[in-house]
Amino acid sequence: MRADRLVHLLMRLQSRPRSTVGELARELQVSSRTVHRDLDALSTAGVPVYATRGATGGVALMEGWRTQLTGLTRPELQALATVGAPGALDDLGLSTPLRTGLVKLAAALPALQQPALEHARQRLHVDASGWFTGREPLPHLGKLRDAAWQDRRVSLSYQDFDGARSRRTVDPYGLVIKADRWYLVAGTDKGPRVFRGGRIGDVRLRPQGFTRPHGFDLPAFWKDWCVKFAVERAHYDVTLACTQEGEAALRRMRPPADGERLDKAPAARGGKRKVTLDFERESIAVSQLCEVGAGVEVLAPEPLRQRLAALAASLQALYGGPGQKRPGRRTR
Repeated sequence: MRADRLVHLLMRLQSRPRSTVGELARELQVSSRTVHRDLDALSTAGVPVYATRGATGGVALMEGWRTQLTGLTRPELQALATVGAPGALDDLGLSTPLRTGLVKLAAALPALQQPALEHARQRLHVDASGWFTGREPLPHLGKLRDAAWQDRRVSLSYQDFDGARSRRTVDPYGLVIKADRWYLVAGTDKGPRVFRGGRIGDVRLRPQGFTRPHGFDLPAFWKDWCVKFAVERAHYDVTLACTQEGEAALRRMRPPADGERLDKAPAARGGKRKVTLDFERESIAVSQLCEVGAGVEVLAPEPLRQRLAALAASLQALYGGPGQKRPGRRTR
């Protein structure tokens, strides 16, 4: 375990010019004291590693020194074999560079490890695409990519979830893809914000550039933002009475946490189960509950009950009941 960590530490120091002990400890998931011991071990083994103090200090390798370590562990080879060319890289025009880069990396492996890489590639394939959901149109992704690469300010139009449109000027820090959806992380006059790519329109590159905030880390920001989003997102609580069939349907379409709520829910009248679930917005509740059908009854809120009742009445008027003649059709 320690040998793998020392290799990871060495590769990390070689790939970045300077890192603090705290940064290394967080990445390796160990204490700062352990990092100091590992650095001493590398130094004892002849690796020219040194540390400097001060605001711009940190740990680094002697300039120009490179390790000749090229071997990979079996799990690393297996992980490397699963890397393909996901749609995200096609969007950015980087799928071909990825393929050629992987070919070069495989060619650089020791001869004894190359068959192991092909062995793993033929036994594990990762397809991250969905079955029936199409990718959002992103006509301006190329401009956003260029702006982020060049630290260049952009003006864009944006439509929020409720359909309100606005125009703003932002500093594109980076692009993130999550579950086949692109997001732009950008600086605004209110601090870093996240914009869904499919709602961005009319992107214009501005002549002026911008300076990225010192110490801004895109993966760390995204992780923190996702945690906050889960807590601060919109809430729309709906109290339901579910039959066994309705409960099964909800379990299929709702996240696992709602399945746990159903497990703990008390029985309601007629042997049904009473539970309160968060649908985030009324429109989402209407869409999903219509799909579930009569197996779930809305007990609250009352406006949602009324909306579903009005929708049911309109569908009844359109399609009619059993035996009712359809308009425009002749009977014999």
